[in-house]
Amino acid sequence: MADQVGMVAAAEEATRAGDLAAAARRWQAVVEVNPVNGIFWARLGLARFGTGDHAGALDAYRRATELGVWPIARGEPIPPIFPGELAYEIARCLAALGEREAAVESLAEAVRQGLRDPGRARSDLEQLADHPRFEGLVGPAGPADGASRDDRWRSDLRFLRGELARRVPRPDVLDSDFHAAVDALDRAVPDLDDGRVVVGIWRLLRRLGDGHAWVSVEDSWPEWTRALPVWFFQFGTSLLVTEAEPRFGHLAGAEVLAVDGHPVAEVLDALDPLLTRDNPYTPLARGPMWLRVPAYLRAVGMAERPDRVTLTVRLLSGEVTDAAVEAGPPLPEPRTWMNARPRSWPSRCPPDSVRPPFETPAYLRDVENPFWFEYQAAGNLVYFQFNGVRDKDDDTLAACYERVFAAVAEHDAGALVVDLRWNGGGNTWLGQPLVHHVLAHPRLPVFVIVGRGTFSAAQNTATLLDRHTHAVFVGEPTGSAPNFVGEAVPFRLPGSGVLVNVSDLYWQTSWPFDHRIAIAPRIYAPPTAEAYLAGRDPAMDAVREQLAR
Repeated sequence: MADQVGMVAAAEEATRAGDLAAAARRWQAVVEVNPVNGIFWARLGLARFGTGDHAGALDAYRRATELGVWPIARGEPIPPIFPGELAYEIARCLAALGEREAAVESLAEAVRQGLRDPGRARSDLEQLADHPRFEGLVGPAGPADGASRDDRWRSDLRFLRGELARRVPRPDVLDSDFHAAVDALDRAVPDLDDGRVVVGIWRLLRRLGDGHAWVSVEDSWPEWTRALPVWFFQFGTSLLVTEAEPRFGHLAGAEVLAVDGHPVAEVLDALDPLLTRDNPYTPLARGPMWLRVPAYLRAVGMAERPDRVTLTVRLLSGEVTDAAVEAGPPLPEPRTWMNARPRSWPSRCPPDSVRPPFETPAYLRDVENPFWFEYQAAGNLVYFQFNGVRDKDDDTLAACYERVFAAVAEHDAGALVVDLRWNGGGNTWLGQPLVHHVLAHPRLPVFVIVGRGTFSAAQNTATLLDRHTHAVFVGEPTGSAPNFVGEAVPFRLPGSGVLVNVSDLYWQTSWPFDHRIAIAPRIYAPPTAEAYLAGRDPAMDAVREQLAR
């Protein structure tokens, strides 16, 4: 029998090296031996197309479509596994062969299936640009010549409605109430300034049950990204200033009572219809973030000016006072999906910012670091703070996992604590090896700290640990559900240039009959204002109490 594993490895190596002629020969040999694996046909299609064998590529991609495709391993180039990708590759083959009508029909099928970024067809399929159906399939490249401001927004709303229909994994959310809301916003456009139209789009996205959905206006209206130089966190019903730039350092630890005379609860209620979410716990993290941006507060009638507010606070001394706080420029940061929202606490704070006067506990010590760990003699445990499901430039999560469990062995630790409470996500693939390590240590007590900030790929990691391992969860409920809609695939509204993200994937990481709205902890230890101001960590206190039993 042929060495099929070796044949695939050799073909994959040729693909990665860009030697497509060799790759085509090797993948042809692979499919002759194993014709039932769709990824092999997809790789053959890629190689053949790259060498100009468009008819051969068409045959290979059609076979891949019949079988379905999944990667051999995590490697480049990423195969066509996302919605509409195989149909799009078939359209490219047909266009190269001069079969225009068939190519347009295949492009239409790709768009129907939810193809990401149909606009790439302008370069990939430029030979179809004069086809009467082409513009309607790929969407407008920009606003129509001479279009008025109102017409631009209305065309954007039509485009948005179409993109949502193509993308959302749960079309039931696009019900008659949703379409009525779009129609109402369309009618209101002449009476709204641009900012309030954007707020209207946020309200539409709020209806999707998609915590990854967002609108970013930073390219168009930078003033909407200006944020107060103070950070807030909600502890139960109390909103505290948890951190502040030095000029407002006296506010650190203060309880916020009102914003421009409006009670905090009223302000958060006004913001709530804008806060996209996966579950009711997501807004606990999002609301205090939004409260930092006066432009949004003004848009919902909770602030008098778009660039400053007056905070009524109760200082640590007990004194109630007003503080005029002006919004400053956003902190420089690479664009991520989080940039569509104000920056949160405790991450993304300036290094010289002021906190209340306590010794910084471990859970707040290094939250910008995607992952780090230490041995803690108190409790005889290894504490692993896992803040981002991503590799560093000079380190990998896989290597860190190895070191974490080596530290457990070196110290003969009695437990491992995995702290996911600040982890907003990343790459789900990178979280799975942690599960394997935990499974390899069935007698090691493992505690997983979660909270409102446990989201996206971190939610998937938590769900895998919950489903497959003996780990005990501690803290407060996660910011997402075990099964959830989520993905970062932004697109731009052509008339206004506003960037929008709507998820196109449904992550079923748990069982299909798991209808929980979050992973609830077995040991409930939510953050409290009292513990925060005392420099204590209720979650770690609960872990140590459990170990001492």
